[in-house]
Amino acid sequence: MGSSTARIEAAENRCAQQGVKLTERRREVLSALIEAGGALSAYELLDRCNKRLSKSMPAMSIYRILDFLQSHSLVHKLKSNNKFIACAHIDCDHQHFSRSQFFICSDCPAVEEINIDTSAYEFMRKAAEQAGFSLSNTQLEFTGSCQRCTNNGGQPE
Repeated sequence: MGSSTARIEAAENRCAQQGVKLTERRREVLSALIEAGGALSAYELLDRCNKRLSKSMPAMSIYRILDFLQSHSLVHKLKSNNKFIACAHIDCDHQHFSRSQFFICSDCPAVEEINIDTSAYEFMRKAAEQAGFSLSNTQLEFTGSCQRCTNNGGQPE
């Protein structure tokens, strides 16, 4: 992952290529997520942004902004804890042939985005189909303890 500035510039470029704009508030929300270095709820994110902005942002705005950022693959929503994290691949300039999955620390806000080859998804899709099941969500979220918390006896630093 590059610097926060490089990731924001890459996000602006991605938006421009898609014909949309990374507005000041969208940029602020994305920056706050990048700088957090872990997962935040919408209200935690709103609180961080409002401390930095001259004019407070209403709660409804944060949800619209997060929807926008998700739809352009700049953030991910972690369904297991209803939190958001900046995509680890914002500043990648190459094609990924894998899907993002997440290791979520139960003791601190740390989240590690990993990639699983798309062939694993195809295997799961076929297994679901054979079982008469149609997959609607293929995001995997694994919970446990990060290295720091493990080394610190389960206590966040």
